[in-house]
Amino acid sequence: MFMKTFEEKWTAWVDGELSGTELAEFEASLPDRATAEAEKRESHELGTFLREHLQGRAMANEEFFGHQLRQAIAIEQSPQRSPVVRESRSAWWSIGRLAWAGAASLAIFVVCTFFVLREKETGDQSQYLSQILKARVDPAVSPNATISMFESKEDKVTVLWVDGLQSLPSEYATK
Repeated sequence: MFMKTFEEKWTAWVDGELSGTELAEFEASLPDRATAEAEKRESHELGTFLREHLQGRAMANEEFFGHQLRQAIAIEQSPQRSPVVRESRSAWWSIGRLAWAGAASLAIFVVCTFFVLREKETGDQSQYLSQILKARVDPAVSPNATISMFESKEDKVTVLWVDGLQSLPSEYATK
């Protein structure tokens, strides 16, 4: 059994909840029993007065709703908001919202990648390949130059190997 504090015993005594040896021990521990009895009586009189005169009237549903709205507005407009209000404002990006935003971003990325990097049909020829095939080395500029071309259809790669080229004319510069 745990020990009650003086305040707990005092409250129980004023409320009339102490009995037997506990009541006798508490009353014996009071320094001035007459003053304590007067305070107990005044406490009962105050309780009776408050019950008789300060009964709150019941609010109708509309009044209660309006009261809640006024409280919310007052909290919003107060210069020092409560920590609960600040916390609810800062916790807008919860873990669930972050997960959904990440999944949506990933889905958008996959769709965009699919449309941008779609493979072209195998019959299409690149505009760069046609420019390379039309290029010729001028024998006056580089008499020992040779051009070799290696093409792989399955890898869609064309390698142009130029040997002995001293300079490339300006009209062949890449754009």
